[in-house]
Amino acid sequence: MTKLDDLNRKILRLLSREGRLSNLELAERVGLSPSACLRRVQELERAGVILGYRAVLDPLAMGAGFIAYITVGLSEHTKLAQETFEQAMQGAPEVRECHNITGAREYLLRIEAADLAAYKRFHTDVLGTLPHVNALTSYVVMGSAKDERA
Repeated sequence: MTKLDDLNRKILRLLSREGRLSNLELAERVGLSPSACLRRVQELERAGVILGYRAVLDPLAMGAGFIAYITVGLSEHTKLAQETFEQAMQGAPEVRECHNITGAREYLLRIEAADLAAYKRFHTDVLGTLPHVNALTSYVVMGSAKDERA
């Protein structure tokens, strides 16, 4: 396991916000030589602390102007019911995140759809047809004051 000292944490914080930083710029910001900085980043990658790099997309520019979170309750709490649900979510392009959670419901979904009509189609034609789904509560996003997902 890679030691997460203060320098590694600073590297991770910077890369999580600005994944396209050059090694030279990153090294300058954390106060290391470029070669020492690169070694640390490569070790964080090898150790699986850094899982990958990705572009953060604007949902509106991608045609998804409607964002909602949905809590999903299942009628059965079996491994098969969960696997069936999770497999269906893997195949649904509207589902951007699917989390198994604790509490009154089993899942929390982040949905991105073109508009309310597209969301309703997903809600009815996908979620509404799945076995074991017995409770859905939607929370429509009206604005986001802070969003640090990468």
